[in-house]
Amino acid sequence: MNFESTDERSMIRSTAADVAAEYGPEHWRKKEEQGEFSEAFWDELAEAGFHGLLVPEEYEGAGMGMQEMGLAMETLCAEGCGMAGTWYLVLTAGMAAVGIQQIGTEDQKQTYLPDIADGKRNFSIGITEPEAGTNTLNVATRAEKDGDEYVLNGQKAWITFSDRADNMILVTRTTPREEVEKGTDGISLFIVDMDAPGIDVSPIPKHGINYSKSCEVFFEDVRVHEDDLLGEEDEGWPALVSMLNPERIGFAAAGTGIGKLAADQAIEYANDREVFGRPVGEHQAVSFPITKAYARMETATLMRQKAEWLYDNGEPCGYETNVAKATAVEAGIEAVKQSMQAFGGWGYAKEYDVERWWREINLTRLAPVSQQMAYNHISQELGFPKSY
Repeated sequence: MNFESTDERSMIRSTAADVAAEYGPEHWRKKEEQGEFSEAFWDELAEAGFHGLLVPEEYEGAGMGMQEMGLAMETLCAEGCGMAGTWYLVLTAGMAAVGIQQIGTEDQKQTYLPDIADGKRNFSIGITEPEAGTNTLNVATRAEKDGDEYVLNGQKAWITFSDRADNMILVTRTTPREEVEKGTDGISLFIVDMDAPGIDVSPIPKHGINYSKSCEVFFEDVRVHEDDLLGEEDEGWPALVSMLNPERIGFAAAGTGIGKLAADQAIEYANDREVFGRPVGEHQAVSFPITKAYARMETATLMRQKAEWLYDNGEPCGYETNVAKATAVEAGIEAVKQSMQAFGGWGYAKEYDVERWWREINLTRLAPVSQQMAYNHISQELGFPKSY
């Protein structure tokens, strides 16, 4: 790994900081309270070239990697966007772009990748189900072949952007689990047009990040052409795993990014706010907890960068992405918690935004993989017996 900043990465950092300055805390406070998607921010990300960072140049993208995408996400989050800095990039520009690039047909690449790079196409990713939860191998959504089409039936939950997405990459079973030798067999991926008959989308009221909807999605006899199969039938699991690593890297970037945003705001406040005739920041009871969390975030960032480097170089990185995600989330949560404490009662007020960042960052311990499942994977890699 080389920690020397390239011209491209310096440009990404400065551009992300400029975008975040334009779409800062006040913008997201308003969008959160109104429950509105920020079309302007989405378009600004396209103008900055961020939607196309992972798209190859031959499909009108930048042809870069997760090292650049992680940098863009963390900078956007840390410089004022909060969770939106990862949220608006991780599904379409991250997971969908990766999946289509790696296993899509040439026609699928030509159809979808240029639109992703231009910000003209929004994807949702249909993985989670009410009964399966984290255990994706228990997915119950079925795809049954009927001539040159597949018929889809099932239900997904917590599917972000599905209320406004153009397409969904849908995880299904084409062979029931009881009929396959390994649980990872029999899973297939499809690119689904969200306007297709038989799809019903219902938003889920939620605790935060209300500048986009997360929804239940119901599929009843939805027909897709066999050309919409992404990859090979029954062999979608390896591709899905490869798509999940960028998601975990993205949430690691969100953990440290939101944590640094809250900490920087608290440090500024602690220098200005006087109690008993002196700035509250002079008290180590205020400064040390934030400082310790910040040090942990800096360390977690290094682990994320290692995971990104491995991913970009085609090396196995499941262990590293889980370590990066788990440590970044815990450090970031502690940073936001202690930052809210530094604000005192004002940390509970919406006008200072830290309460919103607290609601945002707490999602990262539940998704895209829970902390418990991340530690399950890490412990197994260390040599402990498998616990699930």
